[in-house]
Amino acid sequence: MGDAQLGFTADDTILITGAGSGIGRATALRAAEQGLRVSAWDIAPGGVHETVDLITAAGGTARAWVGDVSDPEIVTTGLRDAVEALGPVRYLHNNAGPASAHPLEFDRAIHISLGSVRRMTDTWAASGLPEGAAMVVTTSVAGNLVGTDVDWYSTAKAGLMGYVRHLAAHRAHEFRSNGVAPGMTDTPRLASFKASEIGNRVLERIPLKRMATADDIAWATLFLFSPLAGYINGVFLPVDGGWTVTQ
Repeated sequence: MGDAQLGFTADDTILITGAGSGIGRATALRAAEQGLRVSAWDIAPGGVHETVDLITAAGGTARAWVGDVSDPEIVTTGLRDAVEALGPVRYLHNNAGPASAHPLEFDRAIHISLGSVRRMTDTWAASGLPEGAAMVVTTSVAGNLVGTDVDWYSTAKAGLMGYVRHLAAHRAHEFRSNGVAPGMTDTPRLASFKASEIGNRVLERIPLKRMATADDIAWATLFLFSPLAGYINGVFLPVDGGWTVTQ
């Protein structure tokens, strides 16, 4: 695999939820290039197995876990199996999130975005953390903004930010907690938005004049996990090409 430019210890393990596509897959691939073992989780079996195949074909070590992170039994069993297969999990990337934007999905969105992240984090913390453990959650610049028509999304992301701040203040003796806050990101999930009129308007207001790539978010995430960020705790790193400063 690639050179360990971010200073990770060889063969440490990272667990990534939502690793079957988009930001989660990109983070899994780049983490493996850094020498990390990858526990890749997703509710969609095809995507997560493809992620693992890509990693192993390049010489890395990865295992797939298929299941819904909102299911407590799935989380408990999956973490136990991950530790048995890959060793203690030093890094947790809480990346999974709901895809539906239907108003009737508000309760489920909050449940997944907040309840599942808390359950995953607590179960991970109880699994026996190595020294230097860290958790990063994928939030969004929407968590700091108002005026969005998708109320459940910005509400859920704002709630995640509050939870991460709580962890940073009260559980720093166990692990560091941070968030990466993507702006408009060029993933399959946003394909229709990218082609829409409002998507074009947003793109025009990004100072760097392009959407983020999944790799842009992945590298920011891995930086927050890395020893280079060893004194960073409780922050949310915007990766939005400068869009929020124009708001």
